[in-house]
Amino acid sequence: MYRVLDGGLATELAARGHDLSDALWSARLLHDAPEAIEAVHRDYFNAGADVAITASYQASFEGFAERGYSRAETEQLLQRSVALARAARDAAVSAALGTVSAAPGGPQHQTPRTLLVAASVGPYGAILHDGSEYRGDYGLSEDALAQFHAPRMAALLAAAPDLLACETIPSLTEARAIVRVLRNHPAARAWVTFTCRDGAHTAAGDAIAECARVLDTEPQVVAIGVNCVAPALVSTLIAGIATGTDKPIVVYPNSGEVWDANRRCWDGTATRFTAHINEWLDAGASWIGGCCRTTPADIRILRETVDATRRT
Repeated sequence: MYRVLDGGLATELAARGHDLSDALWSARLLHDAPEAIEAVHRDYFNAGADVAITASYQASFEGFAERGYSRAETEQLLQRSVALARAARDAAVSAALGTVSAAPGGPQHQTPRTLLVAASVGPYGAILHDGSEYRGDYGLSEDALAQFHAPRMAALLAAAPDLLACETIPSLTEARAIVRVLRNHPAARAWVTFTCRDGAHTAAGDAIAECARVLDTEPQVVAIGVNCVAPALVSTLIAGIATGTDKPIVVYPNSGEVWDANRRCWDGTATRFTAHINEWLDAGASWIGGCCRTTPADIRILRETVDATRRT
């Protein structure tokens, strides 16, 4: 089954005039402007996305504590991220049902898409605000990383997302830590996507094929792939992942620009990932979306391309 993911959330919020210069990034808007987050989720669903990824990537107990939030307040904000995506999903489902009911032949002849909410679990490096998630050089053990991820994953799962999006993971060590925490929640399901330095290795230097082989043995991991990588790397990475797993391969690259953590801006030239969609489908990807600097307009093109060329 093919699934269309959403596109960049934080960069879309910034494009709509929201100041994300704070270290909490888009997570700050969970408190300051939750309606803006919900509006972006709605626009991605309306553009054709099957999956909304929540605004919890940068959210953590440690990060909110630095801004004076209590653990209880942080837990509430984490769970709000799921609630906002669920509200947008429910609105999209209601609208789709209304359209179907009004269509010739009635609802028994047309079925709306299944829409999902994936709670974002960003890497440890995201709380460091220095681009570490694109290097993976934390110097932390698997035990320490599991200890970091456990409370946030528990809080997100308590809000009942459909699955977790464990994303922008720079190393196999951190992926192993996340899987350890996931096993404590047997009913939970997740995808794991890595950020990569080239067409064969994670940011920390692990072979992407080995990452796929390791995660292939984990029944709670339902899809494996890459995100926030340059579009030019994706096809080669898909080929590597395919050697290690038969699970769905999920890819959602960025625009091709590079984040400068010191200057807090994007450098380079954007490459619209929509030009590569058929290439990635042919290579074996079945869940595709966009990451930083991609937009609802890109997702609309993705939806149209998938519908025109693949049976979903």
